[in-house]
Amino acid sequence: MTKGLWGRTLARVFAGVIGLGASAVAMAADLSPAVVKAPVAPVVSEPSPWMIRLRALGVLPSGGGSVNGVWGSDLSYSDSVVPELDITYFFTKNIAAELILGVTPHNIYGAGTLGGLSVGKTWLLPPILTLQYHFTDFGPFKPYVGAGVNYTVFFNTKTYDVQSLDVKNSFGWALQAGFDYMIDRHWGVNVDVKKLFLQPDFTVGVGNAVLSGTADLNPWLVAAGVTYRF
Repeated sequence: MTKGLWGRTLARVFAGVIGLGASAVAMAADLSPAVVKAPVAPVVSEPSPWMIRLRALGVLPSGGGSVNGVWGSDLSYSDSVVPELDITYFFTKNIAAELILGVTPHNIYGAGTLGGLSVGKTWLLPPILTLQYHFTDFGPFKPYVGAGVNYTVFFNTKTYDVQSLDVKNSFGWALQAGFDYMIDRHWGVNVDVKKLFLQPDFTVGVGNAVLSGTADLNPWLVAAGVTYRF
């Protein structure tokens, strides 16, 4: 009987020891620091290097130029508003090249001693390639400046008060300033101003004489429209 009592007592002691050990393990698990996973940063893709703009373009030539050998002769030109497309490629986030495409018609009038003479009408294809610097520190407001070269092709020329008119294709230089205001990642609005330095030579037939001269077009190109960045 004594042996049975001792056996039950030892069993209870072992059970108590095992219970205390389990409680200690559970408490240690509760006190161990929780493992916190670092948040995963969202993946932001780089914008496409390609951008296009569709704009309404006002072409505002300067009045000037003369007919060689005709003292006091002068010329003036009509303004024009046409649609225009330009394509921009970004080499870096700041440096880009832009190609401007459009055609524009203009009437040519005599002034000075040629006053009252309606010379004719011609269409211009003046593609302009500029190298630009874009400022990127103003949030959605993205101003830029640029400079470039132009080659103007004159075509579909008509004459009115003269017998013939031939305006020579010509190179010119361009200066540019403007800005995009981006509404979201892809869409924005654009305002752009260029000064084109363009002085093509021409010949004109008046009566039995063929005269030559230089037309000082030198237009301002003022545009506003929509931007899309791919």
